[in-house]
Amino acid sequence: MSDSADLYQQVILEHNRNPSNYGPLANATHSAEGDNPLCGDRFTIELRVDKNGIIATASFNGIGCAISKASASLMTESVTGMSMTAATELFERFHNLVLSGKDSGKSPTLGKLEIFSGIWEYPARVKCAI
Repeated sequence: MSDSADLYQQVILEHNRNPSNYGPLANATHSAEGDNPLCGDRFTIELRVDKNGIIATASFNGIGCAISKASASLMTESVTGMSMTAATELFERFHNLVLSGKDSGKSPTLGKLEIFSGIWEYPARVKCAI
C-alpha cells in the first residue's frame, strides 16, 4: 500500500472511531440533513453562526459508513471559525475534488480534507464523502 493510501486509511479509521464534533448541537442556528439511500448514511449537520456570519460551532449526528463519518468529522473541524461564504466555497472545492480528483487551488485551502483526493476513483464512495 502506498504512503498516501495508508495515511488515508489511518485518518478515515481514526475519525470513524473518534469523530470530532459528533452529537446534537444546542442552540443551532442552521441545520441540514443528508441521506444516502444506497448505503444507509443519514446525517444531520448543525451550525451555530454568530451575528457576524462566522461559524462558531459545527456538529453532526446520525449514522453512516466510516467514510461518511470521517468526512463529516473533518468538515466540521474545517468550517469552524469560517464565514458562511468561505465554508460554502470550501464545500464547492471539496465537492470538485471528490468528483474529479482535481483541486481548484483557490482559498480556502482544503487542509486535512485533501485526504479524500483519491475517492473519485471509487464512484460508489463519492456520495459517502459528500
